[in-house]
Amino acid sequence: MNLDQQKSILTIALLAAFADGNKDDAEREEIRRIAQSLAGDAGMADLPRIYQDVLLRRTSVQAAVQALSDPMHRQLAYEMAVCVCDVDGRQTAAEREFLNGLKTALQLGAPQTDAFDREADAIVDVAEKAVPLSMPVSAPIAFPGAAATATAAAAPSSASDAELDKSILNYALLNGALELLPQSWASMAIIPMQVKMVYGIGKAHGVELDQGHIKEFIAAAGVGMTSQYLEQFGRKLLGGLLGKAAGRTIGGLGSAATGMAFSFATTYALGQVAKRYYAGGRVMSTAMLRDTFQNLLGPAKQMQSQYLPQIQQKAATLDAGKIMAMVRGA
Repeated sequence: MNLDQQKSILTIALLAAFADGNKDDAEREEIRRIAQSLAGDAGMADLPRIYQDVLLRRTSVQAAVQALSDPMHRQLAYEMAVCVCDVDGRQTAAEREFLNGLKTALQLGAPQTDAFDREADAIVDVAEKAVPLSMPVSAPIAFPGAAATATAAAAPSSASDAELDKSILNYALLNGALELLPQSWASMAIIPMQVKMVYGIGKAHGVELDQGHIKEFIAAAGVGMTSQYLEQFGRKLLGGLLGKAAGRTIGGLGSAATGMAFSFATTYALGQVAKRYYAGGRVMSTAMLRDTFQNLLGPAKQMQSQYLPQIQQKAATLDAGKIMAMVRGA
C-alpha cells in the first residue's frame, strides 16, 4: 500500500468520524493529537495535513477514492468507515447517508458489504444488551471542571483490590488481542468491553451505571471513543499490517505486533482510574481523572511488552462466536 492509498483510507476514516456533524472540541483535539503522533511514529503519510484537509473541507469522499483501485483497499476503506460510525452506538441518519454514498463512490455492492454490515450490526446489538442503556444512578455522577474538594467515604466494595486488578488485566489482555486480529469488525468490540469493565468496577463498589454514564466517564478520563478507533486503525495501516492481513489470518502479525497493542495499555489504565474513582466516592474532577489516566498510561504501555506473548496467544484463540459471547457477557 503506497502513501496515496494510505492517505485515501485515513481521509475516509476521518470523514466518517465527522459524518454525524458532531465535532466536539475535546474529541477533535484528541484526533488532532493522534494525527500528529501517528505521523511522528511512522514518518510516512502526512496525517496532520490529512486531518486539516478534512476539518477544513478541502477534500471529499470522491477525491479520496481516486487512489483506491485495488478492490481490497476499497473494501478496507468501507469497513473502517463503518467501524468509526458505529463506535458510539447505532448509526445516525447522517452516518447512514454517508456510508451509502461511500459505498457508491467505492463501487461496492451488496456482495462486498452485506456480510460485514451484519457482523458490525451484531456487535452493536450485543453491546447494547451487555450493559443497561439507561437506569437511575445515585449522585454524584457529574465530572466538575475544577478539582473536587469535598471528601467522601469510599463506597462499599464487594471485591478485593486483587480481584479487581485481575479483572482489569484480563480485560486489557483481551482488548490487546482484539486489536491484533485482522478482521476490521473485531476492533469494534474493544469499547463495549471497556464499558463492561467500568460497569463491573462500579458495581463492585455498590454503584449501578448505565451505558450513557459509563461513556461519559470514559470521555472524562480522556479516552475518546472515535479517536481510539482512529488510533488503532492508523497504527495498523501505517505499519502495513492491514495489507499483510488481506488473507484474514493471524499469520504474519506476530513479528509486527510489538507496540501495536495500544488497546491493552488504554484499557488497563482506564480500569485503574475507574477503580480509584469509585473506591474514592466519585469525587475526582475531570482534570484529576485525565491526569491520573495519563500518569497510568506510561507504565501500562511498558506492561504491554511484558504481556505481549499472552496477548498474541489469546488472539490466536478468538473467533466471531467467542467475541460476541464475551461482549454479551455469556
